[in-house]
Amino acid sequence: MRRTEVQALGQLAGEALAQGGALVEQLHTGIAERAFSHTPAAAPVRLVHDGVARAVYAGVRGALRGAALAGAQFASRQAPCDGAPLSAQPRAAFALGALNGFYGDRVSRQIPELALGMEIRRHGAAVELEPGPLSDAFPDASERIAVFVHGLCETDDAWRLVARRAERSDHRSYGARLRDDLGYTPVYVRYNTGLHVSDNGRSLAAMLERLVEGWPVPCREIVLVGHSMGGLVARSACHYGERDGMAFASAVRHVFCLGTPHLGADLEKGANALAWALARVPETRALAGVLNARSAGIKDLRYGSCVEEDWCDCDPDEFLRDRCRETPFLPDAHYYFIGATLSPAPLGRLLGDLLVRMPSASGRGNGRGRRIPFEVDHGHELAGVNHLELLGHPAVYEQLARWLTAAQSERPALRAASSSRPVR
Repeated sequence: MRRTEVQALGQLAGEALAQGGALVEQLHTGIAERAFSHTPAAAPVRLVHDGVARAVYAGVRGALRGAALAGAQFASRQAPCDGAPLSAQPRAAFALGALNGFYGDRVSRQIPELALGMEIRRHGAAVELEPGPLSDAFPDASERIAVFVHGLCETDDAWRLVARRAERSDHRSYGARLRDDLGYTPVYVRYNTGLHVSDNGRSLAAMLERLVEGWPVPCREIVLVGHSMGGLVARSACHYGERDGMAFASAVRHVFCLGTPHLGADLEKGANALAWALARVPETRALAGVLNARSAGIKDLRYGSCVEEDWCDCDPDEFLRDRCRETPFLPDAHYYFIGATLSPAPLGRLLGDLLVRMPSASGRGNGRGRRIPFEVDHGHELAGVNHLELLGHPAVYEQLARWLTAAQSERPALRAASSSRPVR
């Protein structure tokens, strides 16, 4: 851990403690508002009460924040200047991934030392997107690239961790198996999942463009595999890549979405409704503020936002309003979904994989509203699988490999058919 990170952790602790004090103050204020509203004659008393309360709570917040910062300053003197960053340590990176997922937009503004950036990682380190570093990091680079985009509160390590913990003899990740079986070079992305999906989509598009430009061999095919939010980020990157005329977009052939809430996540919808209800009552308004502090990335999952137009110029906490518009697929790419249910229907339909239900994962909804245009044979449903298991389940890999193998076998036939057509 580096000194700047120790200081940043102290700042984070101070802000958390200060927010706790602010929550108590807001609860106190809400209760007092109700009490004084029934006694108009008590207005002078209320004026004194509010002034004293503000002063006391301001002092408490300042003391809590100051104590945390002082402790961090002392601890930072013991930390090495050039120690390994937190992002390079698996357990610490896991905690950073969760922190960024819940509050990543605020972290990036207020405590950037703890914010995860959009980067490609190999062997536990970030890879510089230049020809030399890419050749060193990927000495076995092939012309086919499989890019893995993790989901909310995760990091790139999630793909490998879930695979290693799976109850099966083959503990290789999807990337390792695609490399060994079909010749794809796996590339793992890490990013701040608390930012807007559209912001991450733009960043991913720019990063993929630099990756293709510096790749050691000519890139003929890109496959994107996104888990949960990662599927939305992949779709967003494709949209911005095509819109801005980026070269990588023409190389994308397949986009796989694993447990992706294309039409929204019920848990986020429930959080939105609960916060809206709490905000209607003075005594619980403070709790609504705490709940609404969740990140922009989480709020994008309410209805599956992919582009900036879905959320800009509107209240992010408005009550259950779907503003998402259609984000078209790349014309030369195939899009697929894999969804899961904990048990067979009908209970499985109700619970989904605990976080995403099949109507949203499949993009088909319940016959109303938006519909994601997946082809009929480009979807697959698994029973007895939860949301996280989609990161490393053998049935998921078998389906991915089946689709990719079928596509590879079709290409020679298509090329032969096109070459045999008479020239007019």
